[in-house]
Amino acid sequence: MRRSFAGAGVALVTPFTREGAVDEPALRRLVRRQVEGGIDVLVPCGTTGESATMSDDEQRRVIAIALEESAGKPVLAGAGSNDTRVAVAKARAAAALGAHGVLSVGPYYNKPTPEGFYGHFGAIAEASTVPVVVYNVPGRTGSNIDAKTLLRLAAHPNVAAVKEASGSLGQVMEILRDRPQGFEVLSGDDAFTLAFMAHGAEGVISVAANQVPGPMHDLVAAAARGDLGAARRIHNRLLRLMNLNFVESNPIPVKTSLALLGLCEESFRLPLCPPTGATRDALRAALKELELLP
Repeated sequence: MRRSFAGAGVALVTPFTREGAVDEPALRRLVRRQVEGGIDVLVPCGTTGESATMSDDEQRRVIAIALEESAGKPVLAGAGSNDTRVAVAKARAAAALGAHGVLSVGPYYNKPTPEGFYGHFGAIAEASTVPVVVYNVPGRTGSNIDAKTLLRLAAHPNVAAVKEASGSLGQVMEILRDRPQGFEVLSGDDAFTLAFMAHGAEGVISVAANQVPGPMHDLVAAAARGDLGAARRIHNRLLRLMNLNFVESNPIPVKTSLALLGLCEESFRLPLCPPTGATRDALRAALKELELLP
């Protein structure tokens, strides 16, 4: 049941009103901006979407809006949990809404063994009616899905790809070398996108695409056609912004940037909170440098 999620995907921010509710009009604007900017894949309800503090009903509504505004772009819906039964239920719910695939994060806090990871994602892949993308982000979850385990999962016909944010280039190179045909590797870290794609990866699920959808699309497209010089020029221009997006916990900087651009409120749900003044000033300067602010 594999399908492609290659290209520049965006890990969508979930805008909230000042009162803390999901801001549906702002979300529609953000999705339309991504589509108009040429982004290839829409990824709602991931880490950047603050899914950890959203109810199941809110997550389903955000996925539905992304689908309504997608203009035919694939929607890869965040549907992870550290409880396998809940992750299965979320995957089924996202598929029922029409999502083209589900992004499922490695179980957090539990710290599974390799066999536990294999059993968890295997259960999701067996239960899901749409392709599953494994999300490896040990900086968030506390445990790494090692290359051997990931390659075991890659053999499952319903595991389509991995979003790799381990920070280990060696691990990624091993996966790229040994993966089965048709299994995609997507960068989970904007700053590593060019390096991953130079070694054969298929794209990125990007935080920075929220701010700069067109340039992120162009970077990935250039790398995909083998024009590494053009990709490097775009990468170098965006690198400061890519790094600033993680000077405080994601999505604090990126959502603050979107607020500075007038695209949504600077509204977070605790335990996330607004950034320091220094971070806000640095973001404003980076946006001006990219000619996004006067």
